[in-house]
Amino acid sequence: MRGLLFLLVLALCTPVVWAPLAAQDTLPPAPYAYEQLEDPALEARAQALMETLRCLKCQSQSIADSDAPMAGDMRSQVRKRIAAGEEPEAIRKWLIERYGDYVSYTPRFTALTWPLFLVPMLIVALAALLLRRRFRRGGEG
Repeated sequence: MRGLLFLLVLALCTPVVWAPLAAQDTLPPAPYAYEQLEDPALEARAQALMETLRCLKCQSQSIADSDAPMAGDMRSQVRKRIAAGEEPEAIRKWLIERYGDYVSYTPRFTALTWPLFLVPMLIVALAALLLRRRFRRGGEG
């Protein structure tokens, strides 16, 4: 009886877990996912912005280069907002608020990202100090 109850619960829970995952890839693409804007100047602005935004699914491609459905949705949002007259930096800020700093290839200097900026400078300064001391000793001996 206990095994039958477990199988019944498992059978009921499986569609609940897998249905949203399957639906994500079966949705039709967003309107501007693969279509360019009619105005070449607006499309150029949208393209320039899309090349600076990271695909959250692929992680090594920009949303301009990715074929992931999520990247298509993001391209569509960028194009819609550019066509509506919104500035690229405002769109970038909106996407960062929505998806986090990781979506941008150019991280902002914040309390969370300061090590990305300062640690490399500290390593270079330490290396320069060590090399300076090493060459000074070499000249003395």
